[in-house]
Amino acid sequence: MTYVMRGHVFTRVLRRAVPFALTLLIGAGVLLGSRVASAQVTTDTAAGELARGALRIDTMWSQSLGVRKRLVVYMPPSYAADTTRRFPVLYYLHGKGGNEDNWLQLTRMDRTMDSLIERGHGEAIVVMPDGDDSWYTTWHTLPNEAACRADTTRAEPAAQFCVPWPHYDDYIARDLVSFVDRTYRTRAQARHRGIAGLSMGGYGAVTLALRYPDVFTAAASHSGVLAPAFIGPRPYAEPARWARNPAELQEAAGTRYSWYESRFGRDTIGWYARDPGRLAERLVRAGKAVPLLYIDCGLGDPFIDQNRAFAATLRVLGVSHAYREPPGGHDWNYWRAHSPSSLVWLLSHVTPVATSGPPEGAVGGGASRDPA
Repeated sequence: MTYVMRGHVFTRVLRRAVPFALTLLIGAGVLLGSRVASAQVTTDTAAGELARGALRIDTMWSQSLGVRKRLVVYMPPSYAADTTRRFPVLYYLHGKGGNEDNWLQLTRMDRTMDSLIERGHGEAIVVMPDGDDSWYTTWHTLPNEAACRADTTRAEPAAQFCVPWPHYDDYIARDLVSFVDRTYRTRAQARHRGIAGLSMGGYGAVTLALRYPDVFTAAASHSGVLAPAFIGPRPYAEPARWARNPAELQEAAGTRYSWYESRFGRDTIGWYARDPGRLAERLVRAGKAVPLLYIDCGLGDPFIDQNRAFAATLRVLGVSHAYREPPGGHDWNYWRAHSPSSLVWLLSHVTPVATSGPPEGAVGGGASRDPA
């Protein structure tokens, strides 16, 4: 692949450090903070080589956040070869302490997609957005924007990081999807969109699909935080205990309570309004279709019991889902090994592209969910 610099200096900017994420990654021998330079990647494929897609670094204005955000976009090999063809889109969300470059740098998402396409899987655009440490939800508490802008220890520009209106769910499902559908040759219907993530991003992928089934047809979670209000037993067993008051929310979260407090609030109303199981239950009770769900979590992962609790909730609701517990922990060794599984699963559920022409349905997040 050739990096076309567009006049930019090739730099790597260290992102803010987050102790929990850094602790997990030191064991895996990788650093989470470096960023891909602002560049476009084009393909130089010699005879006999694997056909490669292209990478583009893009930026967009988010009305929901009040800032510009950065995203990394993978375009499959046929994107440049056939300029009339439109493609499904997969959105991959990073975890807490991460950034939009992680999937590319630490799993080589582009090479994985190239290999899967070479083996006969469908082609798709893959979008990797900046999600901050947002939990991909509308926050319960507004951030201190002035203090954020005064912070001189952060390398990321304040204009992108200091968010005045933290509506991160609408940012992904409305602003980002609409921008991608306007800017790239997409299939602009829910049945052509999937979303996935790891850890915090797994939570985000599942909750966004359940909250916006008109936007996403399928969601995949690796090591997701899928039952934040689950107390126990640990190891998971029936009957499960769930937090009923603020004190029990702190018991459920333990040392991670500070992660959730400003995002979810301090009471069960705020937490359960954002709870994946409750969101699935809401769809079932309303008689609406639940997006397709894929869940995996390593047997040595600290969130394994949360994943088991969420899967149990889905079984009670009668919601079909794929669930796996491979060996592994909460680290990039696990996510590198298992991200191809979610890609294959999602590619099998977004309608393969076989025709050219104008996009189907409305452009952007308001696209209607239609039968396959």
